[in-house]
Amino acid sequence: MAASSRSNRPPRDMRSWIDELEEANELVHIAKPVDPVTEMGALIYQSREKALMFENLPNGWRSLGQGTANIRHAALAFGTTEEKLVPLVAERMGIQIAPELVDDGPVKEVCFRKGEFDLTQLPAHVSGHMDGGPAIGSALMITKDPDTGTRNMSYHRLQIKGPDKTGILLYPRDAWKNYLKYQERDEPMPVAFIIGHHPLIYAAAGTTASYGVDELEIAGGYLDEPVRLVKCETVDLEVPADAEIVLEGYIPPHYREEEGPFSEFQDYYLAGAGQNPIVEYQCMTRRQDAIFKNLQNGTEMEGGVFHKIPISATIYRRLQAVGGGPDLHNVMSLPGIFGLAIQMTPRFYGEAKNLMMAALSSQYQHPKIVVAVDRDVDIFNPAELWWAVTTRVNPERDVSIISNTHNHTMDPSLPEVGATGTGLWQRLGSKMLIDATIPPPADAEARATFERTRPANLELRLEDFAADESLSLVRAMSPDFFGSKLLK
Repeated sequence: MAASSRSNRPPRDMRSWIDELEEANELVHIAKPVDPVTEMGALIYQSREKALMFENLPNGWRSLGQGTANIRHAALAFGTTEEKLVPLVAERMGIQIAPELVDDGPVKEVCFRKGEFDLTQLPAHVSGHMDGGPAIGSALMITKDPDTGTRNMSYHRLQIKGPDKTGILLYPRDAWKNYLKYQERDEPMPVAFIIGHHPLIYAAAGTTASYGVDELEIAGGYLDEPVRLVKCETVDLEVPADAEIVLEGYIPPHYREEEGPFSEFQDYYLAGAGQNPIVEYQCMTRRQDAIFKNLQNGTEMEGGVFHKIPISATIYRRLQAVGGGPDLHNVMSLPGIFGLAIQMTPRFYGEAKNLMMAALSSQYQHPKIVVAVDRDVDIFNPAELWWAVTTRVNPERDVSIISNTHNHTMDPSLPEVGATGTGLWQRLGSKMLIDATIPPPADAEARATFERTRPANLELRLEDFAADESLSLVRAMSPDFFGSKLLK
């Protein structure tokens, strides 16, 4: 474990992140009253570029929405640029910093026991028009393996069902494994949910690591400082001391209730609804002036941003070792999260397929379609990706289908096996590889066929010749494509 180099500064939390957004001119304040149930979802859904601070919500609450509205915000949180983001996160994954247990923290400023708090009074919003009701989408659940005591932190949606009760979707991964162990013992599983923290805490929760790896150690590596933890009041768990809100409770064994439907990250209502477990809450601790975190689901919304980055970085890290070290430039999860783009310079014919097969069998179940392109293709630009597919792919040679694969259970396009809340819940489908790379540099003659058209003297800048200074704004919109991309 590496030691932090930033131990002398105040801890990074949601408030320091709000300051960063403000300083970068990435935060819009909403002063008018907003109803979370009938209005907030529509407002958040429209804000794909800026974060929103709702200042006037029922019961005196404030709330941050779209706190990471896009990849640009994710890069800001990690202190880098969009193009350098995934390689940087892949590097930071290898630096895990153990949390630090402290006696007290801001999240302990107010403590309410059962009967003293009412979850229906939280400003939890309704994301989609067919949602089953208000749900907390920003809750990160902390559990422990009852055998080893190893901690796990993961995303879970919580449908508010009463003053001290919610539903919960338990996806069949590590938290589900922990729950099954408690259920086999016929014991309730202790849980704690944090609502509102620095986005890199959320990025860590979205990082799929080996079972037994503590995501709070990953968060320490992302933050470059230990996450400060405090003991819970009613369950044997530790939670981030600098969170805004913590909910403590138990998930009963065996019991299920109807839950959903809800809008999800893939932009559909279908997946995940049904007979799901519930959570019964014993305690709420929070800051005196706690700021609620609302998270909107849907493709290319905040609910997907901090899944896309860990997925991309984890797979980037995995691909670096394939075939003795490829000439790998970048990886990015595509809209909907079930697709992936790999940017590389193939050293040999067929190498792209090797990388794509490795990408489709990684720690993540999400990717089912992967496309490989060369460095001259901007993987952040959907038009560029489609251009590469339509001009560089011979379908009978460059497209491969792998049938009968285990896929992500939230993919509504695939046949569902089993049901939510059961051990067999899965999707049985297929995966597709699209090789849109061009011949390797070693075959210079064949590669030259795909030399992209470009004018001479592309280093010239239009704004240097135009009288209208507003042209500099046009240049600022896409400087890499017209400059460095084609000159590489």
